[in-house]
Amino acid sequence: MICSSSMISTPDLPRRFWLIAAACVSLAACSEAEPDVPPLEGALAALEEGDGFGAEVLLRDMLSSGTPKPQVAAYLGEAELLQGQPVEARRWLGEGQFSDETAGRGFHMLGRLEMREGNLPAAGTAFDRSIAFTPDAPRLWVDIGRLRYRGGEQSQAVDAAERAVELGPDDPEALLFRGQLARDSEGMAAALPWFEQALQHKPDQLDLLAEYAATLGELGEAQDMLSVVRHMANLNPGYLRGYYLQAVVAARAGQFDLARKLLFRSGEFANDAPAGIMLAGVIDLETGNYASAAQAFDKLFRQQPENRRVRELLARALALGGNHREMLHRFGEAAKKSSASPYLRTLVARSHEALGDRQSAGALLDVAAKKQSGNLVALRPTGDFESAGTRDARSGDDALSLVRNLIVEGNRSEALRVAEGFRERFDGSADALALAGDANLAARRVSRAMSLYRQSARIRQPWPLARRQYAAMKSSGDTNAAIALLQRHLQGHPSAVEPTVILARAQYDRGNLPRAALLLDQALAFGGDRDPEVLALRAVTAMRMGDDALAQRIAQRAMALQPTNPVSLQALAMVSGEAESQALMAKLGNLGGAVAVANR
Repeated sequence: MICSSSMISTPDLPRRFWLIAAACVSLAACSEAEPDVPPLEGALAALEEGDGFGAEVLLRDMLSSGTPKPQVAAYLGEAELLQGQPVEARRWLGEGQFSDETAGRGFHMLGRLEMREGNLPAAGTAFDRSIAFTPDAPRLWVDIGRLRYRGGEQSQAVDAAERAVELGPDDPEALLFRGQLARDSEGMAAALPWFEQALQHKPDQLDLLAEYAATLGELGEAQDMLSVVRHMANLNPGYLRGYYLQAVVAARAGQFDLARKLLFRSGEFANDAPAGIMLAGVIDLETGNYASAAQAFDKLFRQQPENRRVRELLARALALGGNHREMLHRFGEAAKKSSASPYLRTLVARSHEALGDRQSAGALLDVAAKKQSGNLVALRPTGDFESAGTRDARSGDDALSLVRNLIVEGNRSEALRVAEGFRERFDGSADALALAGDANLAARRVSRAMSLYRQSARIRQPWPLARRQYAAMKSSGDTNAAIALLQRHLQGHPSAVEPTVILARAQYDRGNLPRAALLLDQALAFGGDRDPEVLALRAVTAMRMGDDALAQRIAQRAMALQPTNPVSLQALAMVSGEAESQALMAKLGNLGGAVAVANR
């Protein structure tokens, strides 16, 4: 293995990274002069290091020296792929003229080329031909897994990733892919060991370092993330994704002007990648460029219409920019639905108020102030669908809308038929499995729903899916399993506010006040400090733990956020003196009576 002097000269890498790098140093020492190696061996080493140009030079010299084309065509095609030259790559790969020794690699590279250009069936055919020659190549199984994932066979993609690691337990590409899938299904913390294991073998591989840095950032390990990002900049100042990651670090530190400059230098990440579009919108929002922020969030919202966070950021940008009529046009009806968040309702109410409609504003503010139910709500989709269920879903969006509509209308049997039919047609799709779970849960087939949710979570487990799993476990009476699910989810997603609050409430109800307080403080630190219900629960927890001053301070903050919120009123009444408590309870009675902040 070749050690990198650039890594040795980087003093500020985190200790955990040095431990990974030490494995490289212990395996082989750097030498000042490399002995002469045969051209093919040198070309293969260059390909391994991602140096397509260096490999191409050596391989063309071999051709000029009389080496038959079939013996080098596979490698030349790979070299062109590494250089981003698909047309040139097809010249070497498209005819499939490879020697027996290189056919496995040649068809593998042809499959990569077809997949890069979106020809998924052709890619599958090429990979099948490659398997006939090299059935135990771990990187071939990595690409088979990526093809399956893109084609909706996500469960089979996980199988391919596990097969790749089994065949190549030290292969960096296999470990990287396995880590990416672990991040989707188990969370950020579960992915780190896979990335760190891969870095033991390729400590200077930029794409691997980028995945590692991004995962550290999502886990809140900002200093370690910054150290890795700086190391990436030292290795290759022109690496575009590195600029995006630096922009993330700058934005999290509140340096938004610097973040904007870095993001601009990231090129495609700023314009095309959802994460880049999101960051651009947040930077504009924080710096007062509300029109530009709204454009960014609108672009992302059109790509991800089910993303609640993006919807609320778009609404916030419109509200701060004074675009109240557009706000009501876009979100006026959404704010009336039972699934709307208090935050969206409040934003829409303020737009009504700004346009002089105090009656509509007051009605929405009253609803926003009420304590939200913890129950799941079936969302009605946009668009009209026949309630008789004469249609069949042909795509994910179609299936989601149709099944939602059937559940809302109470036609559970038809919802089951459509959802299960969609699952059978797209066997292995995380979305199809989750949708079938929803239909079964709505039909009160809890055991079947939980089984489908588990299968979906093996592939990908975002919070909405974990939330439905939690509800299914609670409804079946398995509270311990439900709490264990929340704990596992938070290990991988420590900055997620809603699961943190749900777990804190569960710990409070069990009498574990120190644990509840710790979880609530975590939720407040990651954005829950704008939620009066979270503040109210923290105030009551502080009171029960004997910290009356903290309880008063937090309850007052909850009241300042929403003075008419019954939960805020009740919490302040509980932590106040007798006279003030009676006045607050009287005010609460005028608003419609008390609600339970928490069991006192």
